[in-house]
Amino acid sequence: MKFSLLIAIVSEELEEKTIEIARNSGAGGVTILHGTGIGLKEKKTFFGLTYEGRETVLIFVLERKLALKVLKTINRELELEKEDRGIAFTVPIEHLSGINREEYMKFQQEIEEEI
Repeated sequence: MKFSLLIAIVSEELEEKTIEIARNSGAGGVTILHGTGIGLKEKKTFFGLTYEGRETVLIFVLERKLALKVLKTINRELELEKEDRGIAFTVPIEHLSGINREEYMKFQQEIEEEI
């Protein structure tokens, strides 16, 4: 079985919605990181201070086909092609250890159901 990382970087306001979309599409656990980003364009200023919006980085370890399905659903639901909506992408995993056995069995069952 092959796995991918699905990484979605969205504004904090879209964090819960993105997790809900991913879970409804078959994703399980998620690692959540918080930070700020610097984009190509300068952000809004308020009294001379530059406002940098808070961002959330969501990291999912998924079976490769499921990762693509979740990515497409997130893209469609959040309309990521619009400016400042976020970004999502997958990265193939070559070696993996420590994945929860229950999660692994869930992925395996979903693949068997497709066949």
